[in-house]
Amino acid sequence: MSAYRVHRHSQRIDSQSPLQFTFDGKRLQGFAGDTLASALIANGVKLIGRSFKYGRPRGIIGHGSEEPNALIQLETGAYTVPDLKATQVELYNGLSATTTTGFPSLNFDLKGLAGSFARFMPPGFYYKTFMGPVKAAWPMYEKLIRMAAGYGRAPVEADPEFYDHLHHHVDVLVVGGGACGLWAATLAGRAGLKTLLVDEQNEAGGWMLSDASAQIDGKPAMQWVGERLAELDSLANVTVLTRTTAFALHEQNLVQALELRQDHLPIGSRDRSQPRQRLHKIRAHHVVLAAGAIERPLVYGNNDRPGVMTAAAGQTYLNRYGVAVGRNVLLMTHNDAAYDAARDLAAAGSQVTLIDTRLRGAAAWRQQQAKQAGVELMLGYGIAEVHGKTAASGAQLVQLDPFTNTVRGKGPRLSADSILSSGGLTSTVHLFCHNTGRPYWKEDSLSFVVPDEGRQGISCAGAITGRWELDSALAQTHAATSAMLAGFGRSTHGDCPQGGAHDVAATRRLFRVPDGLAEGHGAKAFVDFQNDVSAADIHLAVRENYRSIEHVKRYTALGFGTDQGKLSNVNGFAIAAEALGKPIAAVGTTTYRPAYTPVTFGALAGSHKADTFEPRRYTAMQASHLKRGALFETVGQWMRPWYFPKGKETLHQAVDRECLATRNSVGVMDASTLGKIDVKGPDAREFLNRIYSNAWSKLDPGKCRYGLMLDENGMVMDDGVTACIADDHFHMTTTTGGAARVLNWLERWHQTEWPELKVRFTSTTDHWSTTAVVGPKSRAVLQKLCSDIDLSADNFKFMDWREGTVAGVPAKVFRISFSGELAYEINVDACYGHYIWEQVMAAGEEFGITPYGTETMHVLRAEKGFIIVGQDTDGSMTPIDLAMGWAVGMKKPFSFLGKRSLSRSDTTRSDRKQLVGLYTEDPKVVLAEGAQILSTPDATPPANMQGHVTSSYHSAFLGRSIAMAVLKGGSQREGDTVYVWAQGKLHPAKVVSSVFVDQEGVRQHA
Repeated sequence: MSAYRVHRHSQRIDSQSPLQFTFDGKRLQGFAGDTLASALIANGVKLIGRSFKYGRPRGIIGHGSEEPNALIQLETGAYTVPDLKATQVELYNGLSATTTTGFPSLNFDLKGLAGSFARFMPPGFYYKTFMGPVKAAWPMYEKLIRMAAGYGRAPVEADPEFYDHLHHHVDVLVVGGGACGLWAATLAGRAGLKTLLVDEQNEAGGWMLSDASAQIDGKPAMQWVGERLAELDSLANVTVLTRTTAFALHEQNLVQALELRQDHLPIGSRDRSQPRQRLHKIRAHHVVLAAGAIERPLVYGNNDRPGVMTAAAGQTYLNRYGVAVGRNVLLMTHNDAAYDAARDLAAAGSQVTLIDTRLRGAAAWRQQQAKQAGVELMLGYGIAEVHGKTAASGAQLVQLDPFTNTVRGKGPRLSADSILSSGGLTSTVHLFCHNTGRPYWKEDSLSFVVPDEGRQGISCAGAITGRWELDSALAQTHAATSAMLAGFGRSTHGDCPQGGAHDVAATRRLFRVPDGLAEGHGAKAFVDFQNDVSAADIHLAVRENYRSIEHVKRYTALGFGTDQGKLSNVNGFAIAAEALGKPIAAVGTTTYRPAYTPVTFGALAGSHKADTFEPRRYTAMQASHLKRGALFETVGQWMRPWYFPKGKETLHQAVDRECLATRNSVGVMDASTLGKIDVKGPDAREFLNRIYSNAWSKLDPGKCRYGLMLDENGMVMDDGVTACIADDHFHMTTTTGGAARVLNWLERWHQTEWPELKVRFTSTTDHWSTTAVVGPKSRAVLQKLCSDIDLSADNFKFMDWREGTVAGVPAKVFRISFSGELAYEINVDACYGHYIWEQVMAAGEEFGITPYGTETMHVLRAEKGFIIVGQDTDGSMTPIDLAMGWAVGMKKPFSFLGKRSLSRSDTTRSDRKQLVGLYTEDPKVVLAEGAQILSTPDATPPANMQGHVTSSYHSAFLGRSIAMAVLKGGSQREGDTVYVWAQGKLHPAKVVSSVFVDQEGVRQHA
């Protein structure tokens, strides 16, 4: 057994169950119940990483989620996880972990040389150096900085495990499974309330797992914990979840919590039918925050050396894991609680020197206990500087003035292999602050705490309110929970547990231990260990006129790391307050945001990945498309045929063929994905009049109309054709990608602004399959399939629709066109879609019917000058800008959405960007979409940009390139030459009409 292993009756490890693991390739041994951190300490491993900025050697400093240094890479391949805290990784047999910092190795880190030049790398160094005079060299610096930064590597292989979400609706959620949380849950459970308790550790108990001497109701605290857990387990209305961290609290008491269900198990023994992690989304009528507090260290010279820890960590590793953090221990404190750690370590065989910064020390009973255990007391001293390079070897002490935080004289130099400190407790206020809550500074607790009364729907219990002593924490919990139960109309069952009241000496108000030198002239005293933020850095930020603590944080990177400032924030606030000459309460805190601890992307996604995140939707014709070799693109979740290549055709070759076949004979397209909304009710016409920019009062049954939908600002948000089925019944179509948005838009205005209108909307997109038969021969094809509809040009005109049968199937046939050609859209029940498509293909075989996809559709509509909302518009285009004033009924006797905005001075400007067509001087040049347009060939920055290209294609029908663009004052500039910056050079282009083919509309009216 390791020399650092000691037997403790309180230990939670199983010394009869050894576990083998590797760290940086070295085989080591731990025991069941260990964390990776406790096992490493037991094996004498101290150096575990290098700091971000200076490459300084770093070791384990904490024992839980507060740990800033011990970030490791767990496992390899698909199972690798970066930047886990060794203090939170439960040991299992075969575990493999590696360090994440140090180049070329952890022991010899080139970046460590930067520490010699630390004075030249103050806060703002990166901004001033790499983003300032030498910013042109940033690409080179970025690679070096990323390599030097270290820390974990994200997995590149697919995750073989899965994650899920579980939703809860409870009366009471208790966050924290320490003594206070357990008592709150017990009272709520006894009152019959549906109660859920979550705790981040592998077992409940909180600090009681670390404090071997704690007693509740006259019995060992862990015995009392066991009794509470047994009682909670017996209550059907109570659930206890361990290994579950509440990491976010949102509005209306929605709490998110991450449960690590299988991370503690060897990879080979995990249950593949169960999730690795589970995200719990908990909606609670009332939340009890009993998250406790975290011990922070004192700030002193070289306090970042491996072997330097918090006193709470030393006590935890000893009592919970049976590991002595050192055999010759120095412990510095300004409060009474650290005496327990000194006593326990001494009783376990370590030589302990307790350095109390107070001249009189702790309460007499605690001093007596410490002395009886063999602790040497040094009162009125502090550590000025830790000695040792890659590990602590001792410390230089100074004698402190008892009344001011100054140095009275030099103290002795002591040797040690472990140095602990206790700078007091910091309440874990994070969740309380996630949803507008603010903590306040409590001077007698030297911490930001939450109010005793909490706030509506939230109670606060125990140490989170600044009650450090167990007895007072339990009393406050009992009172707060009783008040909560009264709000439910329930009574409290049970007397308040007694934690044993003890005398406590006053804590010394000390954060930065003075060393007798001006700040910045002695050894570096670190506040934030992960980001190398020292006390001198905070003073420098204040000298550089950063007055807000939020600005100080961002300038120095205080609290930026994975620990989110759990150890460093209060020390940083206090040091900033001293530098500013303000009270800590006036300086305040930075903003606490979710997540409290890191959460995996897998857990956040849960089952919402691939098709369950964004499902691929297929039309009824999918099998036909696959049979004909279609390649697909995703449009609004629909898998739409992109183009149908033959043989080794490229995209452009296939599109040219499809376009020519459609223009010269007949093509066929699957238009089933267009959004379809059934609008029905006595007030349907009135509603359409308000929602569309044009008039609908006189549209007869059997007729269709193209409409523009505007937002409140008068900008085009969607378009489509709507058919009148009956006086109170309309069939609306929308763009494929805008279907859901338009339906929400209709419902929003109906429900919030026009509830008096009797109209209802039903999405029918999935109900209809649409086959668009397009081209001069389209009528001939349809005539072979349809005998009960008169398809003659005189009786079935453009923008008419008819009901009949196509190939024996009931159908609605619309004569509308998105290509400028004679075209018909055959709408049938979706289950007949595949059949109709094949019948159309067979009927059109003699005409060389050609299926085409979305790319050809884009070319055909651009040749005709038809817009695509979202491509030729960007939320700032009015119908007038698009030369579509004919679709706006400004004179109709009723208002419509966006009408007033169309009269604003800005929307009537003549120099607005307006839709035009472009012919490049070189007809072979296809402009890049998004390319900027200039009025002159002078592209010297800053160029006077006039607009941009929205759509650009090669037109096989015209034998040249075409482009649509928006151009300032474009409606008045036809015939002008402009210059388009594309592919690294300027291309002259002539401004023309946006309608390139059949401006008279002869073809679609044939």
